[in-house]
Amino acid sequence: MRRFRLLFFVPFLAAFAGFHITRAAQSSGKISLNFVLSMMDKSAKDFHSLTADLEHIKYTAVVKDTSTETGQIFVRKDEKMRIDFLKPDQRTILREGDNLYIYTPKISRVEEYNIGKHRALADQYLALGFGTKGDNLKKNYQISLVGEEDLDGHKTAVIDLVPDSEEMRNQITKIEMWVDEASWLPIQQKFFEAGTGDYFMSHYKNALKNLKIADSKFKPDWPKGTKVEKPRG
Repeated sequence: MRRFRLLFFVPFLAAFAGFHITRAAQSSGKISLNFVLSMMDKSAKDFHSLTADLEHIKYTAVVKDTSTETGQIFVRKDEKMRIDFLKPDQRTILREGDNLYIYTPKISRVEEYNIGKHRALADQYLALGFGTKGDNLKKNYQISLVGEEDLDGHKTAVIDLVPDSEEMRNQITKIEMWVDEASWLPIQQKFFEAGTGDYFMSHYKNALKNLKIADSKFKPDWPKGTKVEKPRG
């Protein structure tokens, strides 16, 4: 899979993850990694959907530049996801099964991708932590517990995820995830790009779990006159 395509998956944010622990599983004697993963398992059992406000941050090391997009994210357990970026420019990213769409209203264009051939890779980045079972994380990552931090007034467990796959590590060397210790859902994820010092970060606020989200929210229904492109690669 080409690099540009994988990096489209990162804002979805979105991982399913024998057992590899590279650092201590205990944080200041308070919680253990096994405890965090077991609580994520419990949360995943009744996960059906999530909506939240989203802040997506991109840091480019070579020019020391940080750019930020804000919007809303809608996730359903049945492999449906939508992100509506509102500022600074409108953009919609939509996943419906094996289909991925990127709609830019400013230029009346939608790019359509089929991720079926790369589904296993894509599923490790789309919806990372939303309804994810600890056992699934263990299958694809070396996991370690960094510690506990307060974020947005929430007590969180911070875990590191290092992909087992060399192909993945060639693009994303590590993911840090802040998991709310009340809901056991992520409220922040940070993806470190290989060899650049760059990173992406997704920050979620005002999250609501298991609200009913209509099927229409995930339909690729674009305004009349929108140009549809199917890029190769």
